[in-house]
Amino acid sequence: QVQLVESGGGLVQAGGSLRLACAASGRIFSNYAMGWFRQAPGKEREFVAAIKWSGYTTYYTDSLNGRFTISRDNAKNTVYLQMNSLKPEDTAVYYCAAAQNVPVLFRFSNAYGYDFWGQGTQVTVSS
Repeated sequence: QVQLVESGGGLVQAGGSLRLACAASGRIFSNYAMGWFRQAPGKEREFVAAIKWSGYTTYYTDSLNGRFTISRDNAKNTVYLQMNSLKPEDTAVYYCAAAQNVPVLFRFSNAYGYDFWGQGTQVTVSS
């Protein structure tokens, strides 16, 4: 069993930055994938970024245009989401998720493929 706890959300002005952290408790294996999703009021949960627990390949939703960066610290069992040039449309609850035993053709953007979820952290970007 893996538990995920997000932190780092808050209120920021447009153009500002935030770094979210997702601390994982329990054993994380190399074939795990970690993802960030977000859900704005009245909208469906959408994929933001993902990274495997081993290797360096990262995955992003196309709409970010390089503003966000996902990274991990294996020693701290923590995944980060650095968010720069924030826009009001980035306002949402951000969720961390973990998928175990991911296959080669794993769809990182598919929320149903993730096994564990955090409680979410609110990010609000004011104009």
